[in-house]
Amino acid sequence: MGEEIPEDRSEGFGERLLGLLLDRARYLPPQLIAPLVAEEVGRVGGRDVSILLQDYAQELLVPLPGRKLHVSQPEPVIDSPAGRSFLRGEVVEVAQARGGVRMYLPLLDGSDQVGVMALTLDAVGEDDRRLLSRLAGLVADLLVTKNAYTDQFFQARRREPMSVSAEIQWTLLPPLSMSVPQVEVAGILEPAYRVAGDSFDYALNDNILHVALIDAMGHGLDAATMATVAIGAYRHARRVFIGLAEKYAFMDDAISRQFGPDHFVTAQLMHMNIATGEMELVNAGHPAPLLIRDGQVVRQLESATTLPVGFGGETPRIREHTLHRGDRLLYYTDGIIEEHIAGGELFGEERLIGCVNRLGEEPSQGVRADLRRLSRMLKNERGGRTSDDATLFMIEWRGGAADHLAVLD
Repeated sequence: MGEEIPEDRSEGFGERLLGLLLDRARYLPPQLIAPLVAEEVGRVGGRDVSILLQDYAQELLVPLPGRKLHVSQPEPVIDSPAGRSFLRGEVVEVAQARGGVRMYLPLLDGSDQVGVMALTLDAVGEDDRRLLSRLAGLVADLLVTKNAYTDQFFQARRREPMSVSAEIQWTLLPPLSMSVPQVEVAGILEPAYRVAGDSFDYALNDNILHVALIDAMGHGLDAATMATVAIGAYRHARRVFIGLAEKYAFMDDAISRQFGPDHFVTAQLMHMNIATGEMELVNAGHPAPLLIRDGQVVRQLESATTLPVGFGGETPRIREHTLHRGDRLLYYTDGIIEEHIAGGELFGEERLIGCVNRLGEEPSQGVRADLRRLSRMLKNERGGRTSDDATLFMIEWRGGAADHLAVLD
């Protein structure tokens, strides 16, 4: 077992404890993450350790099975202590009837919430909170890194059978959320286990946020294959070119060459300067995004509509907009508004805008949580039906700078 670590929760003790995890992380097989974490928590007097991962539908936090882990029932993302910790990125503490405190610590990989680590302590002090929050950050990084080496985490998150097209799309996606001081983004795809042609992508390169939302025609593997080519071409162009027009042309050429003249992909492409709020937008046959200010929809960000990707359209016209601090943009695919509700009527943009405005009347819980609440509200309004791919992607612009984060106090 090596040298015994003294019962001390000072920062020096914490550095040694976290150092053990860092020293072993490079060689640690995925299945041994849980036992090592449980042992480290035990060194500070913790017990009943659970690692809860978000399911693909973003409705439940499901326990990861593993030696020395406490495996309980899944906890809902909405209205549970684990869910509050997950959505808000905060430590939540709940006093237990039999004594002790159950702590829920968000597993944050950068800004994307991986899940929650739960454990019980007899009593909680500031040293415990600091040490365990740092431990949770390391655990999140380990889970993300080791995820590429195993199916264990995928299997824990999967709550029902997944189609091959959905497997492809989930592999294609970037992290579902990102938050830096100047901007926050979050996305949701439905139906999570059958999605095919919808996808989104983003990257923050210096002060420019690049965003693409796409909807490939058709269903199943054909749509997933087109979406894969479209996103692959977009990423290649993003890493080579600068302008939106070049991105559109590169995607258009890739789709038309690979699939011929009868196939297409609708798209929204955007550049945003996260320091100034200035943005450029290209609309390739896609629903226009909604501009939300003070919780209410102000208008649609219309732009000259370019032909969908794959039709060999002319050079697109680029529309420029400038955001106010605190503004949100809501991008969506037509599966949101073209769903038929009771009586055969289309859901429509007016109902979507009404739901966004109702959400804005309540206190904000952050982009990630608000988008989850909106998705749930829309699904209830549709009577629980999601017959076509339906994607939501939200951006909140805050402006300012983040240089202070690179300066040591």
